[in-house]
Amino acid sequence: MGKQRGAGSAAVLETPETAYASGYTSASEPAWRGQEPAPAGALQRGYAGDSSQPNGYGTEEEEYRPRRGALRPSLRTMLRSTAGRIALGVVLLVLVGGLVLAAAAVRFYLLHDPHFLVASSDDIQITGNTHMTRAQLLDVFGGDLERNVFRISLTDRQADLERLPWVSHASVMRLLPNRLAVQITERTPVAFSRQGTQIGLVDASGVLLDMGANTASDAHYSFPVLTGILPNDPAPTRAARMAVYQKFMQELDSNGQHLTKSVSEVDVTEPDDLKAMLATGGPEILVHFGDDQFLSRYSQFQKLLPEWKQQYPKLASADMRYQGQIVLEMHKDGDNVGPPAPTSLAAEAAAEATKPLAPAPLAKLPAAKPIPKAKIVPAKAAKAAKKKSGKPVAKKVAGKPKKVVGRPAVAHKASHK
Repeated sequence: MGKQRGAGSAAVLETPETAYASGYTSASEPAWRGQEPAPAGALQRGYAGDSSQPNGYGTEEEEYRPRRGALRPSLRTMLRSTAGRIALGVVLLVLVGGLVLAAAAVRFYLLHDPHFLVASSDDIQITGNTHMTRAQLLDVFGGDLERNVFRISLTDRQADLERLPWVSHASVMRLLPNRLAVQITERTPVAFSRQGTQIGLVDASGVLLDMGANTASDAHYSFPVLTGILPNDPAPTRAARMAVYQKFMQELDSNGQHLTKSVSEVDVTEPDDLKAMLATGGPEILVHFGDDQFLSRYSQFQKLLPEWKQQYPKLASADMRYQGQIVLEMHKDGDNVGPPAPTSLAAEAAAEATKPLAPAPLAKLPAAKPIPKAKIVPAKAAKAAKKKSGKPVAKKVAGKPKKVVGRPAVAHKASHK
């Protein structure tokens, strides 16, 4: 029994050695037959060793090498080498030089080809002008005729046009091959402007405008005559006075009754005391409105006017600025009290402007009469006079006008008999 176990043990030990020497790991799976290790990848590809070869595998078997992508040149690899950088620089120089030469050729063609010449004034198209004539606007482009359209500065011509008093805004564009398009936006006048014996127009910002024959004959202008806007005044001063004037006109027309039709002249020399000449069906009356409450003061004046006209046939002015007090002033003896002036000077200005050989562009009118200043009477004196006679009596009081609160009282200067 012990010998058998020993023989069995020997048999068991011999079996792996024989199998290892013969190249088999088990009865069903062959082992590599070569005496040297199998080449890389041989086992993965399923090749078996060849016992006839000294190394145990065939000579046809190639050594395994991993696959690599083909080497391709790139911008990064070229920049890493000096030669690559030089080549790229040469290519860029050639491209830039070609572009510069092409641009120079195009520029030379555009600036020298006769197709782009502004041959005559017919090549300048002007729209939007109503008060200014085409000839007046073409004077700005006098030096551009027979000139290349690309050599004309559009910004300079726009600035030249906007320096003209009537032009509020201008735009200038090129129309290829050789034309200019000019769009004009003119200023809108809001009043006639009196400058001494001259009558012109003024817009909402206080820009004074000449009034030629075309403008004077425009029948739809029925503005009041505005005084107090002087050409030597700074632009902000004129704009502030025009703001007071526009507020006055807007308030009077705010109820839809067009009360401004009765206003023939407005004085804004003192912006805190706007004065207006109002048509009353007889001699015009000067009314002091101050700088606010224009509509309520106008309504109060119209309400009291019938009574005043009966009592004071020579009424010259009424100061409505002060609460509880209205100051009336009479015409002096010898004053020429005639019919009211027309509310629109368009017809008269047109007749003057269309006279032959008129040297001035503005219509000439007779000089305006000086506007009388109202005397302010304190309410105390007015009340005392009223208790005595029952009627308002004139009284001069030295000193500055005061705002008085109390019952409405009317004071006036006695008319000369």
